Amino acid sequence: MQRVLIIGASPKPDRYAYKALKMLQEYGHEVSLLAPNWETIDGLPVYRNIADVPMPIDTVTLYVNPSRLSAYIEDLLTLKPRRVIFNPGTESDDAATQLASQGIEALEACTLVLLRTEQFD
Repeated sequence: MQRVLIIGASPKPDRYAYKALKMLQEYGHEVSLLAPNWETIDGLPVYRNIADVPMPIDTVTLYVNPSRLSAYIEDLLTLKPRRVIFNPGTESDDAATQLASQGIEALEACTLVLLRTEQFD
């Protein structure tokens, strides 16, 4: 079991961030959520700032536009997760380089595929 933070969480069932929440829970992972627009999603609190998220976090999975990543980088470096997953459409060479320079694995992959193929852990 890992502690996973979804950045860009959504309550909309058609969004991949929501699908990731459900699948992470199905696979027994403890999930925290971060997004600016909601108080709760499926009964879970939604945090607005990384500093408010209960620690430690093993994996961060991103569902935000790369242009918005710079707002999270410093807090991610402070959080020091083992890895950050850049889901399709979130890739950022600059962010990945900054994370890797601090020993945080930056992985371009799909959280859903990693879970389904038993490569998430």
